[in-house]
Amino acid sequence: MNQRRSVKLNLFANWLTHGVSLLIGVFLMPYVLHILGDAQYGSWIFINAIAGYSGLLYLGFGQTISRYVSHYHAKQEWVKLNSVSNVIFAIYLGMGLLALFAAGIIAWLAPHLSDWGTISLFEIRMVILILGLNVFVGLAGSVFGGVLMGIQRFDIERGVNLTGAILRLILTVAFLKAEWGLLTIAIIFFTVTLVENLGHLFFAFRQVKTLRIGRQFMDWSILKECGSFSGYAFIDAIAWTLIEATDSIVIGIFYSPAAIVPYYIALRVTQFINMPISQIGKVFMPRAGELHANEERHALRKLVLNGVSLSFLLVTGFFIGVYFFGNTLITTWIGPDYPQSHLLLLILLGARIVALPVATFRSVLYGMGNVKVPSLIYMSEAVANLVLSLILIQSLGLIGVALGTAIPILVAELGIILPYAMKKLDISLSQLLRSAIGPTVAPLLALLAYSYFLPQFIEVNNTWFTLIGVAAGGGVFLIGTWFVCEKGTMILHRSLSKSLNT
Repeated sequence: MNQRRSVKLNLFANWLTHGVSLLIGVFLMPYVLHILGDAQYGSWIFINAIAGYSGLLYLGFGQTISRYVSHYHAKQEWVKLNSVSNVIFAIYLGMGLLALFAAGIIAWLAPHLSDWGTISLFEIRMVILILGLNVFVGLAGSVFGGVLMGIQRFDIERGVNLTGAILRLILTVAFLKAEWGLLTIAIIFFTVTLVENLGHLFFAFRQVKTLRIGRQFMDWSILKECGSFSGYAFIDAIAWTLIEATDSIVIGIFYSPAAIVPYYIALRVTQFINMPISQIGKVFMPRAGELHANEERHALRKLVLNGVSLSFLLVTGFFIGVYFFGNTLITTWIGPDYPQSHLLLLILLGARIVALPVATFRSVLYGMGNVKVPSLIYMSEAVANLVLSLILIQSLGLIGVALGTAIPILVAELGIILPYAMKKLDISLSQLLRSAIGPTVAPLLALLAYSYFLPQFIEVNNTWFTLIGVAAGGGVFLIGTWFVCEKGTMILHRSLSKSLNT
């Protein structure tokens, strides 16, 4: 019961944080865009997309910390827990220095990266250098965030991030102006990163009383134990970076930073939806590691199927809402000047209907230490994404970039990763359809009917009041129908059990 409560608490903490972050992001994006304008805001996205490649400096150890801290914490092997934390901390300090060096080179090459228009080259270079410092702090502090996730204290880790999100909102509203806007927002991001990582450090030591940082724990032989996991997790990180960061860079190189904005609007909405749902897999990974270590196969399969069912229900529900009301959302949120963003949104989010449920399988496999095949498949998906985007952008423009992202997801995740994961976890197709997909059909049909018929009875105009009301009504139909079906199934099972017993 305590373990179930832990998973539910962690998931609730993740969703609460992302819910508040969503509200902040919904406000901040149009606020920042309208202050900076398309050219400056597009330049900020472009620079951040380049900075996104700094994720490769984690070398796959981000997931390693969570996985092995969870393993050693469960077995109370404190020396090995400290060895993992110290060795990876030392590696990240080195990688942080490399990030600062790389930022200096990129700042020097800034005039050749893109057409920055009227933006001062000095400001562009300063922004790049500050983001390099931001990466250094983020790398070093991520060790302690990983410790918190490894001991399944997502509530604390998310709470620190929530504090950072609120601080970013306050600083942005207080200080952002059009003049030196890029430099101001870079300084704000660095300040928030510093606060967040100091918070992670403080709570990691507070929660794990045996946690120590010192030369006596620098046992490099620990890398042999977790090296294979980290190596394939690194491949996974390369793939994620190619998929998430490359689209904006491709658009910025082929067109201009300002041309990124319509695509980024669609991508940002997709990310808002993706973030809370993807937390299902992240919360489940350390729990899966614990169940696997204790050889609880039945509980592990149940965990996976519940996660897949919840992911599929939520992402498909969001897709239905976006299909009917996405254009109204974009117009209300950003303005009427980006009509192409709705179609881009449907393509990007449609692919997530497959990607997010399968991501739960992948996270559980990682928790079990099975990373080789999923990582290699994910890498192939990322390379296909880059190649297709480069090909299709030349004939289809931004739509081609979106298709270049969606097509590899559908092929790799649905056709390769899913069958592989089901085989490893001994889950049959009938089990998946019956236990994970089946319970979502009635709620999704109810939401589909609600979304189709609602505009015939009321006018869905471009106001937040109307959109919030529409979303709330859709949520009631979706969750209400799901709750009724769940209760009905439980009652039916009890009735059948009583009949069999008598």
